[in-house]
Amino acid sequence: MLTRTEPTKVFHLYFSLSLLSRIAMDEMMKKQQPKLHIAMFPWLAFGHFLPFLYLSKHLAQLGHRISFISTPKNLLRLSQIAPDLSSLVTMVPLPLPSVQGLPDSAESTSGLPLHQVPFLKRAYDQLQFPLTDFLHDSDVNWIIHDFAPYWLPPIATRLGIDSVFFSIFSAIALAFMGSPEELLRRCRQPLENLTVVPRWIPFPSNVAYRLFEVMSMPEWMDSDASDFFRLAKVIEGCRFVATRSCTELEADSLSLLQKLYQKPVLPVGLMPSEVINDGDEDESWHSLRKWLDEKTPNSVFYVAFGTEVTLSQDQMNELASGMEKSGLPFIWVIKTKDDPVITGLQTRVSGRGFVWTDWAPQKRILAHPSIGGFLTHCGWSSVIEGLGMGRALILFSGACSEQGLMARFLQDKQVGLEVSRDDRDGSFTSDSVSESIRQVMVKEEGDKIRKNAWAMRDIFGNVKLQTKYLDEFALILENNSGITKSTS
Repeated sequence: MLTRTEPTKVFHLYFSLSLLSRIAMDEMMKKQQPKLHIAMFPWLAFGHFLPFLYLSKHLAQLGHRISFISTPKNLLRLSQIAPDLSSLVTMVPLPLPSVQGLPDSAESTSGLPLHQVPFLKRAYDQLQFPLTDFLHDSDVNWIIHDFAPYWLPPIATRLGIDSVFFSIFSAIALAFMGSPEELLRRCRQPLENLTVVPRWIPFPSNVAYRLFEVMSMPEWMDSDASDFFRLAKVIEGCRFVATRSCTELEADSLSLLQKLYQKPVLPVGLMPSEVINDGDEDESWHSLRKWLDEKTPNSVFYVAFGTEVTLSQDQMNELASGMEKSGLPFIWVIKTKDDPVITGLQTRVSGRGFVWTDWAPQKRILAHPSIGGFLTHCGWSSVIEGLGMGRALILFSGACSEQGLMARFLQDKQVGLEVSRDDRDGSFTSDSVSESIRQVMVKEEGDKIRKNAWAMRDIFGNVKLQTKYLDEFALILENNSGITKSTS
């Protein structure tokens, strides 16, 4: 005869066994499900390589084989950045064809003047022939590609391979550009049209370019195939669109994209940086950390403009003077060495300012409790790192790609404040730099920005939440593959 407590014990035992059985069944189904062979084909820029590599690593962790396709120099550099890649990730080098106007040594936008970027796009387009041969001879199920290879979706379709356009940008940047039909119209419209919020944006928004941001576009677009044309064609031809976003941040824009594109738009999460290992010391971090340890919490602003933003001499002067006028401690990471502006600033602000002209461990710097703000060029990867640590943003658009749109978006979200600039030529004063820094860092008017930015850690820094999006994306690929041949 059972005692009063024994039925409860039996129930819990039954429930536990049932749960374990379901977990075992789920694991068995995962093992039984055929693993995919997925090709990755990013645009030739390191701001694009790294999100594609992040996605590759996660898909490989789930057991899928990855062929990461790019040019030899780029793959060598990536293998140095990520030496611990899974054996399931294979680097596939395709030599970059020679194109008149492009330096022989160039294989990416890194260090390449803007006016030579169109030649890089033409060389990239010539990769379609060796890429087609590789796809034809492989057992690839899916190819995940960037915005540039407008010629790729028809090739993939002909070979029976499903394709995904993966945008490394936020959903609002894509929504601003519009449907494929609107993108093709933009090819024929004045660039000034990009300076107004589009009519198809149904929610309150100030996201649009400034005039000085659009006037440089012809310099880095290929006249034979503009970026608008490329984007329209990859959206039209792919099976799914994936974007580096999440519904917690951009539910309105993601919903709008599905209506604009008339096909599934899948957020793959923000891909936050990996956890920092403080035990892994290097010389640069040691000296930076020692300097930061001497500062009070949230007192320092960090300044960095990515690897591809180049400042003019006038911009350098005004920026340096503005940082000095702010009266606040700062770290400025800058590529330029032996510049009189830099050496003069170092002398005048010794102890208060730390100018670093080498590679810097940005994630570690932003994670340090002394950092309170981030003066950024508004590149999406840098923004994700900054808000992942809850740092308030001082927004200085790099005037390239989607950075101007991101500056407006982040100001709309009240997590940052733009440095005031002339709409026509992008000029600014040291006073506007100083005022923006002080408002974000210490003034009462910046309280809301600081609080909002700190709260963003729950989205941008939530690795568990963002990983869920990657898992769901992988599941969609597994359940929607049109190829049935074995990849084991």
